[in-house]
Amino acid sequence: MRRVRYERSGGPEVLFLEDVPVPEPGPGELLVRVEAVGVTLPVVRKVREDRDPIALGGEIAGAVVAVGEGVTGHAPGDRVTGLVFGPGYAEYALLLAAMASPVPDGASAVDAVALVRSGLVAYGALEAARPAPGESALVTAAASGVGHLALQLARLKGAGRVVAAVSEAGKADFVRGLGADEVITYDRAEWGEPVDYVLDAVGGDLLAPAVRALAPHGRLVAYSSGGGTVAAYDLLVGAKSVVGFQMALIARGRPELYEAWRRELWQLHASGDLRPAVHAEFPLDEAARAHRVIEARSNRGKVVLIP
Repeated sequence: MRRVRYERSGGPEVLFLEDVPVPEPGPGELLVRVEAVGVTLPVVRKVREDRDPIALGGEIAGAVVAVGEGVTGHAPGDRVTGLVFGPGYAEYALLLAAMASPVPDGASAVDAVALVRSGLVAYGALEAARPAPGESALVTAAASGVGHLALQLARLKGAGRVVAAVSEAGKADFVRGLGADEVITYDRAEWGEPVDYVLDAVGGDLLAPAVRALAPHGRLVAYSSGGGTVAAYDLLVGAKSVVGFQMALIARGRPELYEAWRRELWQLHASGDLRPAVHAEFPLDEAARAHRVIEARSNRGKVVLIP
């Protein structure tokens, strides 16, 4: 089978395609014939920044072709999606059965990688903000794979005003089409009227202006891998708060909640209320192009690899 790998950190140019044997599922694992792979910013960052190469894992969707010892509830032919921690940029991948979710009839593998993992992160970040009906929201990286879903979910959960923060003005029409009332770019000195909560997928230098954008008693949910620092005084003067959110903790520690969120996402998708957008689909041998799109922050929605 073909898979994408790299041997040293750097930009997209370090990725290469290789032929390797199809893996065999171990205990608790599914062997999946991969039909779609979601490209994420954390993986792109790790390729560029981490000293030691990692397996290019992430969101996959496809058909189960074999199951490992002890697996129940899954069988060859089932269509599933989930997060793989080993090699995922590949024609076949090993997925822990505990991380696998069914793909409903009528939904494509691309639908699944655009909706499920990104949607779960967006949903969980919104839940962590404890939104009340009528409150105002600001979503950073609002045109990203997660952000464009968070923007829609904030509205669906009753936000009275939704502000989309994006890297450049060319994304304004895209996020307005998904329900944003206002659009701001990161380089603005002021981000407009304060909001009750911020869902931040960027971190780094954007944390400080995101905190300033909060109204008194406002909440910022940080779910980015971009790091950053918040000054305690900036929280103190407005009685503001910051909470971190990580999807993996929910998947491992609250599987019943993970499953309930997943079901609701598919219901919202089936009803047409939640519209996952796909920026582009790239073949496996163009994984470097997919990474360049993410690095440039030029995507409007999800970037997907098709093995």
